[in-house]
Amino acid sequence: MTDEALILCDRVVRIYTGDGIEVQALQGLDLTVAPGELTAVVGASGSGKSTLMNILAGLDTPTAGVVRVAGHDVGLLDAHERLEYRRHVVGFVWQHAMRNLLPYLTCRQNVLMPMRLGRAGRRERRRRADELLGALGIAHCADRTPDQVSGGEQQRTAIAAALANQPRVLLADEPTGELDVAAAADVFGALQAANAEFGVTVLVVSHDPAVAEQVQRTVAIRDGRTSTETIRHDVTDEAGNATRYAVEYAVVDRAGRVQLPREMTQPLGIARRVRLEARPDHIGVWPDKSRIGTRD
Repeated sequence: MTDEALILCDRVVRIYTGDGIEVQALQGLDLTVAPGELTAVVGASGSGKSTLMNILAGLDTPTAGVVRVAGHDVGLLDAHERLEYRRHVVGFVWQHAMRNLLPYLTCRQNVLMPMRLGRAGRRERRRRADELLGALGIAHCADRTPDQVSGGEQQRTAIAAALANQPRVLLADEPTGELDVAAAADVFGALQAANAEFGVTVLVVSHDPAVAEQVQRTVAIRDGRTSTETIRHDVTDEAGNATRYAVEYAVVDRAGRVQLPREMTQPLGIARRVRLEARPDHIGVWPDKSRIGTRD
């Protein structure tokens, strides 16, 4: 774990209990996100990614472990500190567009609303709202109510509202999940604009491969832990043609545990244990064949 991380999760556990049943949504999750990153979080339903987002947003608290965002220990915030944290440190965008907006206000008024309790004057608030609407390509929606704009425009307005108080972090939970391809591209473009033009660190949960593949770093969560990270980079040849390369890495936690992807383990019959062999520049991993008395 690095002190330079803007988001730091250290062995985070979240347990829910109800009707005598205990569910462990997060099981020692580790994650770091550097300032200025635009990172996607992916995972199957029930993997823990939405639980992680709710904790980072200050909507939930960890059962154990440490969660720090922009210097704030989220698990130790009292009620007043949590309110200030949610107003000024993080912005949050829900999947369902109308959950983000007040339907009887115009798009501009929805962006102005979070700033009403701040110190900025009326003219500054108006300038900030119009700047955000313009930067996200929805200035034409300023005087319309949410029911008068498209779903993609609603989500871009929600992003503008989440950015109103200049948060350090923008969290988006499946922001393109209910949109068609074109509208989803516009919403993701708004997230990119928020990251590039306003310097906000963006963490987005998505099932959309088109979104996950456009960010430089994708973190996969499986069974309540980060399991793999995919790092992408562009290489330009002598003719000026750019090619994007993606490399997937398994995540090693503090205890040295690694989750091997099922698509790699199943074809080899790897289930309960593996044989390891240290080499000068790597570690070899082999299926356990001791049951049938053979060796590789």
